[in-house]
Amino acid sequence: MTDLMEGTAAELARARVPFVRATVVRAQHPTSSHAGDTALVRADGRIDGFVGGTCAESSVREYGLRVLRANEPLLLRIVPGGVPAGAEPGAVTVANPCLSGGSMEIFLEPRLPAPRVLVVGDTPIARALAELGAPLGFAVELTDGAAAPEPDDAALVVASHGRAEEPALTAALRSGVPYVGLVASRTRGTAVLGSLDVPEELRARVHSPAGLDLGGRTAPEIALSILAQLVAERRSATTAAAPPEPATAVDPVCGMTVAAVPTSVHLEIDGGTGGGTRWFCCTGCRDAYAADPARYAR
Repeated sequence: MTDLMEGTAAELARARVPFVRATVVRAQHPTSSHAGDTALVRADGRIDGFVGGTCAESSVREYGLRVLRANEPLLLRIVPGGVPAGAEPGAVTVANPCLSGGSMEIFLEPRLPAPRVLVVGDTPIARALAELGAPLGFAVELTDGAAAPEPDDAALVVASHGRAEEPALTAALRSGVPYVGLVASRTRGTAVLGSLDVPEELRARVHSPAGLDLGGRTAPEIALSILAQLVAERRSATTAAAPPEPATAVDPVCGMTVAAVPTSVHLEIDGGTGGGTRWFCCTGCRDAYAADPARYAR
């Protein structure tokens, strides 16, 4: 990866922006790419870098978005039109009618930010959550309650023993944070939840006392029970509601499947039932369609 791409990747990682790193691992003459060429595919389909011409880029965009959805790496083989396409575990072969004879293989590697867990407090339990959370793949951030929870946070856990509890819990519930926990006894937890200015259905979402009933007594044991409960809920939610497949469309000129996202080449057609958006692999196909739409109407 070039220094520029390394810098962009590092910047996206610091900003907690998901992306896919696409690396050419094999290129056959006369393709325009070379082994080692790298690009970054963002969640909106924008591509930084170079892994081939516009048609190859269209396939990288489509499967890059699929890789982001599945959070699983993939080897993408792009072969000239007429060569059979197919799939096998961890790899997919697509026929690209635009390639001028060569083929290429591109490794797509998802880079998703570690799920953030906000922990309110500077107590032994809070510090134990930070220590145990990192090996589980969580980005645990200790805060005094000033950090604002975001809807894409994995969790907010209040372990402050009476400090800034109500504002933090209220903000997390109203932001839609999926897991909200309060470290407190059942008696004090009931009192804290009763004081929250939120609807009852939101108040019922708070885990209090936070964590599975493992019989833990020490700070690390209690932190372990909270993280175990968080992992169980995240796995259950992932199984119950998988994200939708990325939208795709067929280029009416060359027949290639492309990602139906604003960053793909497209054309807005006005009027009647034939109106709408047409998606293309490259500007050449778009211009050909625009010059004679009736030719490709079928």
